[in-house]
Amino acid sequence: MQHAGSARPRTSLGRILDDLGSTLLDLAHGDPDRHADIGGVVIHDPLDRPVLPPRALVLGVGVEAPDQVVALLRRLGTEGAAALVLRAPVPLTAQVRTAADATGVAVIGLSRGAPWGHLGEMLRSLLAEGDIGVAEPESLGGLPSGDLFAVANAIAALLDAPVTIEDRSSRVLAFSGRQDEADPARVETILGRQVPERVSRILRERGVFRELLRGDRPVSIDPVPDAEGRLSLPRVAIAVRAGDEVLGSIWAAVPGPMSRERTEALRDAAKLVALHLLRVRAGADVQRRLRSDLLSSALEGGAGAGEALGRLGLAGRPLLVLGVALDDRGPRPDGDTGATGPTGADGTDAATTQDRQRLADAFAMHLSAVHPRSAVAAIGTATYGLLPVTGTAAKADTGALRTLQDFLDRVGDRLPAIAAVGPVAPDLSGLAHSRSCVDRVLRVLREGRPGRRLGRLDELQGEALILEMRDLAAARGDAPTGALARLIDYDRHHRGNLVETLRAWLDAFGDVVAAADAAFVHQNTFRYRLRRVVEVGGIDLDDPDQRFAAMLQLRVLHAASPPDPPFRS
Repeated sequence: MQHAGSARPRTSLGRILDDLGSTLLDLAHGDPDRHADIGGVVIHDPLDRPVLPPRALVLGVGVEAPDQVVALLRRLGTEGAAALVLRAPVPLTAQVRTAADATGVAVIGLSRGAPWGHLGEMLRSLLAEGDIGVAEPESLGGLPSGDLFAVANAIAALLDAPVTIEDRSSRVLAFSGRQDEADPARVETILGRQVPERVSRILRERGVFRELLRGDRPVSIDPVPDAEGRLSLPRVAIAVRAGDEVLGSIWAAVPGPMSRERTEALRDAAKLVALHLLRVRAGADVQRRLRSDLLSSALEGGAGAGEALGRLGLAGRPLLVLGVALDDRGPRPDGDTGATGPTGADGTDAATTQDRQRLADAFAMHLSAVHPRSAVAAIGTATYGLLPVTGTAAKADTGALRTLQDFLDRVGDRLPAIAAVGPVAPDLSGLAHSRSCVDRVLRVLREGRPGRRLGRLDELQGEALILEMRDLAAARGDAPTGALARLIDYDRHHRGNLVETLRAWLDAFGDVVAAADAAFVHQNTFRYRLRRVVEVGGIDLDDPDQRFAAMLQLRVLHAASPPDPPFRS
């Protein structure tokens, strides 16, 4: 482990092993100093080979057998990858060692219990040297601006204790070295990048979090028993504040009471961490706004679209447009069904705004891991992604659908979402059309049948056209006329259920048995009502044009009015 105060390359493999080693990562074989820096993080997909940036760090999810590892190392060697991360224990056979030596690809083991997604987040924060939104490197307190791992190591050196920096939700943002000197609870926290619920519950019951929020002095925490009854090391924690706002906290695992000097050092460290957290937040906001503006310009296809694509690094190649949005068709996972807090200028409540940003951040991380040259930004209520196309359009389309399905599976019910894939845009002029297709699909998914969360326009064009015809009819003030108008009027005065009968018959393609079952009535009752439809409406059900006109009116003009409840005879 290098000393906290020494100069370190921000994106080298050695730096990554320094900061994440001993707890998350372990060098199984290879030379960590072979490559000067890491060009990006990519998840290995055996079915759809991703484009690797130079000196990529590849996450070999699901790669276990030695022959699989050897084959992957040989392929990665030809593509200039720097390292391959495998789930521990790494199958370090003689063939694996030989392949690693021949290709120059280092082999690293990921600790059991550490989720791949959390590793991706940690690596992304380490590699995001440009994410703080400044053209030249800056320093705060003698440390690189926004480099929380360097800050954690510096604090650990001052306190002579392993340290974690956590956000307001007890998620680990960074940690120092020497975590092996702590206890199983600390290791579990770092592996899961979250304080275990068992420990959080005990701390809440003891009032630790309440005491942290009340003041700006360090709080001593007595040992906490683990699941097997073993006691953890004592902790000292302090809130990280910016004015009245709590940004997070610092936690140190200490063997005993700290001296007055170290206590004051921890208070000073909290002020420094606050500056770094604010710098990270400000830089992330700047980068987010910049990418949103560039992506918006590119998708609109205006005069500045070409320059925007160039600044995003996506000029001169076919592109796919992807879109995700919150699925607001049902209650939220916490049971909330509507806005209860303050609303923004567009009427959106604060919880929804926060969920949209969380969804956008999760999608950006997911897409950058799978496609390192992708661009993601939230625009309005949707988040769009641009992917460079490799191979045929059909293969790219299939791969994009699989990527989106994987993302929806990962966010699950925590952030219920819908997703769409647009057609391949072969050049700049096709981007606006592809984005329009994505928007149309998202609207169909949002307003259509529950249960469907992913689609593309060639599957849903009919439903999209119906929605657009409803918009046109509403703008014109169109209302049902002719046969449908007469049936609606009759039902309003006589509860005849004739509109429902016509709808059920048309939906069943004239199958009376199926239509009667759908309307929950006897077949003879249904046949009687169908005759009344013909008599009252004056419609010829044998005429295909009249059938189509009735179906179109029902879909476009009468869709907003739910059918009357079945009349039980």
